[in-house]
Amino acid sequence: MTRNSLILLATLGSAALLLGAWGFQHIGGLAPCKLCIWQRWPHGAAVLIGAIVLAGGPRLLAWLGALAAATTGAIGAYHAGVEWRWWEGPTSCSGGGADLGAMDGNALLSLDTPTGVVMCDEIVWQFLGLSMAGWNAVIAFGLMALWIAAARRA
Repeated sequence: MTRNSLILLATLGSAALLLGAWGFQHIGGLAPCKLCIWQRWPHGAAVLIGAIVLAGGPRLLAWLGALAAATTGAIGAYHAGVEWRWWEGPTSCSGGGADLGAMDGNALLSLDTPTGVVMCDEIVWQFLGLSMAGWNAVIAFGLMALWIAAARRA
């Protein structure tokens, strides 16, 4: 496979994952949590990097594509671990909720408290035992391998 073919495949892979995430969100009605959003940014960077390299940009940028894929894969693996309760997630989107003992009665009725927070430690969709975060990690590490293979090609 040529360098450009590998870059095109990796770029299209990140684009497909982004489109899939947006499809689950806008068509399927599954709102993303904070960690889900974090996983999207490196895919967007990989798509941009791929477009630049395919348009004649320097081959060295393929290493940045690999870094972007590795980053979203690492976030996905971290997120999957949060969902499986292997470790704690961000306090803003996981855990047992507010400490009611620390609040007074007025705080419970306040309109200033966050609403509509999507929890990072809840699995809302899974296939073959892996959540979307888990699948993102698996596929992203595969895309990273494509980027590395492309960067090593002459």
